[in-house]
Amino acid sequence: MLIHNCAAIVTGGGSGLGAETARALAKQGVKVAVLDLNQAAVTAVAAEIGGVGVVCDVTSAESVEAALAAAREAHGPARIAVNCAGVATPGKVVGRKGPMPLESFAKVIQINLIGTFNVMRLAAADMLGLEPQDNGERGVIVNTASIAAFDGQIGQVAYAASKGGVASLSLPAAREFAPSGIRVMAIAPGYFGTPMVNGMPQEVLDSLVASTLFPHRLGLPEEYARMVLSIIDNPMLNGSTIRLDGAVRMPPA
Repeated sequence: MLIHNCAAIVTGGGSGLGAETARALAKQGVKVAVLDLNQAAVTAVAAEIGGVGVVCDVTSAESVEAALAAAREAHGPARIAVNCAGVATPGKVVGRKGPMPLESFAKVIQINLIGTFNVMRLAAADMLGLEPQDNGERGVIVNTASIAAFDGQIGQVAYAASKGGVASLSLPAAREFAPSGIRVMAIAPGYFGTPMVNGMPQEVLDSLVASTLFPHRLGLPEEYARMVLSIIDNPMLNGSTIRLDGAVRMPPA
């Protein structure tokens, strides 16, 4: 896809993978709308890249509709949508205090899976109304899964289930939108140096690095962003989930 001067939306764009993706897209001449719950963060990133910042709750239909309307008013309908908003709340099915509260499981599913779908359905509706580019493409949607979708550890049941759902929706969505020239992909990151991970105790960080084969370090957010750009650039990437993990395979716990 030719992306210069195209519009894009990036959820979770106030920090981590989302912020770095917003920066990478802006450097390529893309007009980026940065969506996040954190008002200060979304404003700061948008100001840095010359984009527009919109406070958005991905679990709310009304909030996402309003956010996409604001982005559309600023930049026009988006040809690129990148879903990075998510949480990694831990919890065993049955822990020391008994069964996991159902609302704890539901909250993770609501943010990571339903939130991704919520943004995808509305972004795709806008893309369907766009004129195709010369190669027939109307848009690209990139969702964020996780290696937990395949290697979920003890205590990751909600997170793994939510990210497994994100990975699984890529193919049926890609098949649905294929006749209209809209591609859908997912990236499954391994251990990346985001605020969520960097806040862990040093011994935990050391163990994460130890299990990553090569490169023997945490992934860099800009490496995730480069993968997003590669997906957008390569029209044969469609309907799949790409592991971006340095060959790590998570142990049971």
